[in-house]
Amino acid sequence: MKHGKKNARRYIVAASIGALLSAGVATGAYAGTTEEPSAPAAAPAYQPEMVKALATTLGVSEKAAVARLDREADQQGRFAELRKDRIDTLGAFFAEDGSLVVNAADAKAAEDVRAAGLEARVPERGESELDRIKARLDAKALKSAPAGVSAWSVDLASDTVTVEVNGDSDAATRSFLEAARSNGDAVRVVKGQEKLETQAVVPPGSRMTFNGYLCSVGYGAKDRNGKQVLVTAGHCIEDLPALAYNGTRFAKGTHTRFALGTRSVDMGIATVDAGNSIGLDVTTYGRAGTVPVKGSKRAPSGAALCKSGQTTQWTCGKVGSYNVSVTYTDQNGGPDTVVTGLASSSVCTQGGDSGGAYISGDQAQGMTSGGPTNQRCNGQVNSPGSSYFQPLDDALAYYGLTLNTK
Repeated sequence: MKHGKKNARRYIVAASIGALLSAGVATGAYAGTTEEPSAPAAAPAYQPEMVKALATTLGVSEKAAVARLDREADQQGRFAELRKDRIDTLGAFFAEDGSLVVNAADAKAAEDVRAAGLEARVPERGESELDRIKARLDAKALKSAPAGVSAWSVDLASDTVTVEVNGDSDAATRSFLEAARSNGDAVRVVKGQEKLETQAVVPPGSRMTFNGYLCSVGYGAKDRNGKQVLVTAGHCIEDLPALAYNGTRFAKGTHTRFALGTRSVDMGIATVDAGNSIGLDVTTYGRAGTVPVKGSKRAPSGAALCKSGQTTQWTCGKVGSYNVSVTYTDQNGGPDTVVTGLASSSVCTQGGDSGGAYISGDQAQGMTSGGPTNQRCNGQVNSPGSSYFQPLDDALAYYGLTLNTK
């Protein structure tokens, strides 16, 4: 998937997240009057269009959708306090009814969780043990990529490591599945899944160009020295190219953790040239105005989530699992690539969305990495589907960055 040659493989074409270069912030002004201006109406807690999308997804009223978001925020705050108080917990997830279920290490911790007004259970395994099982599977996959295994991840709700199989029966896949099943009921194998690919097409009209190819503008951040950088999917800048917006250079790729056919993490950064900047609002392609970026607090599994991307534009769903590993199949005959450290979601994406911005409320979550090869979204905000994204907080921590926020 090199970018620098004309015969290079087709690669990422993801849209600008709407945080455009050198974008100003428009503000309102009062008309002249002899009376004291009244206080401006309080801004809604959530984007109205995001509320509408969530209401449609859940099949409830918009009032009920707002109540759901308020409840999610309240429960996350209580869970954060439990962790601050060092209550022994093993992860948490949102159930279908919107309740935050906390995995407690023992009966005493479960009492503390319930005393905080949250649901509690004492799982057979919990997040730490499942992470160890998955780490062993990661190590095996990185020695020989299992083409027949689409993804494997820690699923807190089922208290298992879930392995998704697409049907291939190569030796590496058989060996991987044998290792997975050796863990007994701690591993759940799901068959009939599709192969995955980094979502790469090269259509005209993209926001960011490099070496004759197209990709996405991601999030803006600053490093420890105050230098401005662009954070994006690593496979967008595999060759560390110069990046252009509207035909004018604005940044240069400097670091990526993605490389075709080798152990990869799908994160990368580019240094933003002097005089340019990355804006602080995610575009929704006219479907929900713009969404301000106010932080990067990670949303739990099951939380409401939307993403912006060139091909499918503004689509919404829920957070799936974290600590997900996938096998990406190169559509041009190149080697398979195992990518670790992703998150899954029920947000629909297609080729060209790579690098697009995921956001929950006003908290930035990550950038599109990939999805099912033959997936086709229906053009609606709540189109059914699935995708994988690179969590933003992990990228910020790895590169020592501070997210630019409003």
